[in-house]
Amino acid sequence: MTDTRLPEGWTLQRIRDVSGDQEAVVLGTDRLVRLVLGTPRTLRPELVLGFHSLCVVKPLHDADWYMGSLHADGSVDCWTAYGDLHEALRGL
Repeated sequence: MTDTRLPEGWTLQRIRDVSGDQEAVVLGTDRLVRLVLGTPRTLRPELVLGFHSLCVVKPLHDADWYMGSLHADGSVDCWTAYGDLHEALRGL
């Protein structure tokens, strides 16, 4: 995985350093991502970062970052939103 899909100024190593998870990975976006916060809806992911059983998701056309659970079938249920990637990573 190259860092080209990551937000400007971010590398996979920086994500690992900020999150404290040296096994963090970029996951494919071809998965079901549901927002279960407030009114449930489906999100179309632009970027999905995996941290064992947790994920941080950046949806297309949305400024927020969402944290959620990664299920065995690859789907994600997001339950909280953050204003930026750094804040989301610190919330892990």
